[in-house]
Amino acid sequence: MKAIVIQAYGGPEGLAVVELPAPEPAAGQVVIATEAIGVGGVDTLIRSGALVAYGFTEGHVPGGEVAGTVHAVGAGVDPAWTGRRVWGFTGTGGGCVERAVASVEDIVELPADLSAVDAVSIGSAGAVAHFGLAHARFAPGDAVLVRGAAGGIGVLAVQLAARGGASEVAVTTSSPARGERLRGLGATRVLDRSGEGDAGAPAGYDVVLDIVAGDGLPSFLDRLRPGGRLVAVGAVGGQPPADFGMRLMAAFRSSLSFATFSLDTVAPADRRALRAAQFAAAARGALTTVVHQVLPLDQAARAHRAMDDGEVFGRMVLMP
Repeated sequence: MKAIVIQAYGGPEGLAVVELPAPEPAAGQVVIATEAIGVGGVDTLIRSGALVAYGFTEGHVPGGEVAGTVHAVGAGVDPAWTGRRVWGFTGTGGGCVERAVASVEDIVELPADLSAVDAVSIGSAGAVAHFGLAHARFAPGDAVLVRGAAGGIGVLAVQLAARGGASEVAVTTSSPARGERLRGLGATRVLDRSGEGDAGAPAGYDVVLDIVAGDGLPSFLDRLRPGGRLVAVGAVGGQPPADFGMRLMAAFRSSLSFATFSLDTVAPADRRALRAAQFAAAARGALTTVVHQVLPLDQAARAHRAMDDGEVFGRMVLMP
């Protein structure tokens, strides 16, 4: 089967198209004949070599989410799954293939009228946005800032905050054009990457959902209201400065909070239930899917290059 592997860490040119043996499912697993493969920020970080300390090696197959049809099931899996259209989470890799392996605990059946492409635009990102806001104790009336809102997680976080009754939904993004698209999804304030650009924006926020991290994270701690919460759900901009916690200590009397959030801390049953609800919402038009571009699987390097260049609004998707 056709697959994408990281032959050399660094730029997108390190990705290669190779032939690998078709997988067989182990106990508790399914094999999915992929129709769409999502490309996320973590894929580009792994490919760049930024996460080699976490055990990634050359030869790694990137891609964490796919949608398609269950081709085969392993021992202990209900045979009735065979032939069903599903979304599946493959972990920190293994998705950029014609046939992907996923645990049966990490698949969700898709509504008949939801495309595979739309499914991978919200399967992972929608869950991060939902549970990230919950981790920040978001409540109706809160003023919310989504930092790095033009990506897959951001466009869904904007929608969820707006529909959840936020008093303000501010976004940081790289251009006025992107800002206008985010307004169409529910944003009320459009800021530049530094958090400036709208004189009428709130002086502070109850919740900051940060997808970027990097050197700029400490300055967004300064934008929290008393009792405010900043939750980092990504680090596409790299790690924050080692001493960023000093901003919290300097504002000790304001009772500010910083937290990280990973879907690994959410029970599988809760993840499946939330994803099923979001897929159903997208199928009936209550949740907007945003796909930047769909490319053939063998053009994975082109998709990664667009991600690196900051060109993407929404989700990049590959199709075998």
